[in-house]
Amino acid sequence: MAISAPIDVPRGTVTAKLNFSHPPKDGQVAFNYVGTPPEGEPQHNVEKYQQDVTIEDVRGHESEYNLDRDAFQIIQDVPESKETEFADDESIKANYYPEVEKLLLDNIPGSNRIFLFDHTVRRAAPDANRKAVQTVHIDQTAYSAEKRVRTHMGEDAEKLLQGRYRIVNVWRPLNKNPVESMPLGFASSATLDQKDVIPVEHRYSHGYTGQTAAIAYDPSQKWHYLSGMTGSERLLLECFDSESLKEGTTVQGGRVAHTAFEHPGSRPDAEGRESIEVRALVFGP
Repeated sequence: MAISAPIDVPRGTVTAKLNFSHPPKDGQVAFNYVGTPPEGEPQHNVEKYQQDVTIEDVRGHESEYNLDRDAFQIIQDVPESKETEFADDESIKANYYPEVEKLLLDNIPGSNRIFLFDHTVRRAAPDANRKAVQTVHIDQTAYSAEKRVRTHMGEDAEKLLQGRYRIVNVWRPLNKNPVESMPLGFASSATLDQKDVIPVEHRYSHGYTGQTAAIAYDPSQKWHYLSGMTGSERLLLECFDSESLKEGTTVQGGRVAHTAFEHPGSRPDAEGRESIEVRALVFGP
């Protein structure tokens, strides 16, 4: 994707406000209704709050982070995609999905099977269906990861669940220029304590219940972002790794908390960030 004339991209370590969550009171199960809740029920029972957080720019140190320790990884110099518009779901699946599958197989050692189960395009226009999410969260939990395997992998599911399985999001910006506004922040998994991970049931009107995680703040969390991210870069965000549940594992958590945030150095008239994330089940070794 061609890059336009140079712009003054905000860079460097910053302090920004991130939106975290309190767990429900009295030991209640955290929930969020997708759509209209049943009569008498609130939309959700998770209370959000803002916290000033130091967010380190990893530009220039991209190779120092990996999935097993940090649950995020940066891949650079990715060839231009056959998909150019990212406007039609079927075109994205036909042109972009094969590129994502190859990217994962080439960059996650030992991986031998990939299943891409959905994607989300986020736009900056006021009437966009999906915009940048500004609440700290993890897309999947151990419960929902196993459920995804059983839902998507059919008769192979039981065997695949005996080996290593992960959910990894492949995130990239769609802007022609380097990202100026609303970058993605992510916390190293090695610094995220399990006590601060709040499983949240996502309850649908048709009866399906999924699960994500909200995050409470702790000063030990180490937050990062990649300034001026371009269309030739990919960010791998690991939501779950079954290896992290084993005794004696070297995988440090296997789940990355993340959120879009307002960069204090962004110009008021900066181009709105647009992006696509493709969600993948990754199997092996």
